[in-house]
Amino acid sequence: MVCCFKMVTDMRIMFVCHGNICRSPMAEFIMRDLLKKHGLSHEVSVSSSATSTEEIWRGVGNPVYPPAKAELARHGLSADGKRAVQLKKEDYEEYDLFIGMDSANIRNMHRILGGDPENKIRKLMEYTPRGGDVSDPWYTDRFDIAFRDIYEGCECLLKEIK
Repeated sequence: MVCCFKMVTDMRIMFVCHGNICRSPMAEFIMRDLLKKHGLSHEVSVSSSATSTEEIWRGVGNPVYPPAKAELARHGLSADGKRAVQLKKEDYEEYDLFIGMDSANIRNMHRILGGDPENKIRKLMEYTPRGGDVSDPWYTDRFDIAFRDIYEGCECLLKEIK
C-alpha cells in the first residue's frame, strides 16, 4: 500500500533497519542527496535508526559498516560521523514517516512504536513498482544490490512526497 500525502513543510522521515549500520544509513544519505539535488533539503529532514541494540554498546553506536560506507563513497556520498541509534517509542510523535527496509523491520517498528495509529509506517520498496524487501547485504555482501534497491525506493518516495 502506497501512502499519498501533500508535501509538508518541515517533513521528517526516519529510515529504519535492524542495526542502523547498513541499509537505513544508506537510505538516509541517498535521500539527503536526492533532496539536495531537488532543492528540498530545507523542507524535508532525514534520519535513520535501528530496531535492535546490537550495534550500540554502552550508549555509543557503531559507525556505518565499512562495505556500506564504501558503496556510498562509490556514488560520491559520505556517511562520515553517522553512528547507530535505536528507534524509540517517543520518535513516533517527532517524525511524519517511518520507512523500514524489510518485513521484519516493519514488525519490530510496530512493537517499538506501540502500533501505528496515524499510518506512518511503510516499507521502502512499497513505493516502487516491484515491491518486496530491500536486499540485505549483511548476508549476501552485495552492497551494490542494496544500493540499487534503496536508490530506486528513495527516488519513488521522493516523487510521492513532492
